[in-house]
Amino acid sequence: MHAVGPGLTFYDDDGPDGASVTLDAGEAAALLELTSGLDAATVSACPDCRSRVVAAVALVDVLDEAGPHPRAGELIELADDAPTLHLFVVDDATRCRHRRWRDPLREEWEEVVSGSGPRALR
Repeated sequence: MHAVGPGLTFYDDDGPDGASVTLDAGEAAALLELTSGLDAATVSACPDCRSRVVAAVALVDVLDEAGPHPRAGELIELADDAPTLHLFVVDDATRCRHRRWRDPLREEWEEVVSGSGPRALR
């Protein structure tokens, strides 16, 4: 069974106005399962949801090592074409204020995704 509904959106440094890849709930769950939660690519993350900052090069490596995922090619292309070293992931399924996310990359994440809708709350 393939779960539909909100999942994860990956943005480049241009945020909602730039390139992005949106995964539905099923695709996101499969990706996180195949990649051990993206831990090897994560450089900063909210401890209360799945929003995070990932290193673009490390994401490509993690996806290359993971089992096949139908959207891996799109994520690799996004990472390869990213104007900076990071991609910014929004957990579209969770309403979170990210209060316990305290490292400096949180502020950069907020700036990038600020226009991404009601899930990116300040």
